[in-house]
Amino acid sequence: MGLLDFFGFGKKRKLMIEEALTNGAVIVDVRTAREFGAGHIKGSLNLPLDKLPGEANKLKKLNKPILLCCASGMRSASAMSILRNYGIECKNAGSWTNLRN
Repeated sequence: MGLLDFFGFGKKRKLMIEEALTNGAVIVDVRTAREFGAGHIKGSLNLPLDKLPGEANKLKKLNKPILLCCASGMRSASAMSILRNYGIECKNAGSWTNLRN
């Protein structure tokens, strides 16, 4: 494991993202609506972090893995903790730019 993998920025994260997308993951962007409007991944859902607990049951009903993203990975890490408390399978993809093709 390299230093970048240790911090979640290396090949390991890229492989996790590719696998999740192959398995039909839904991309949830937890940035604000304004940030999302300035640029986002086509087809991603915008559920700002502060609104996420109220939307957790909706996400659970999707019955799909969730890939979380934000600007840097900090809010998506918080979102992962929130959703896991609801029993939702999710992964932190870090910055939304990690998901661009």
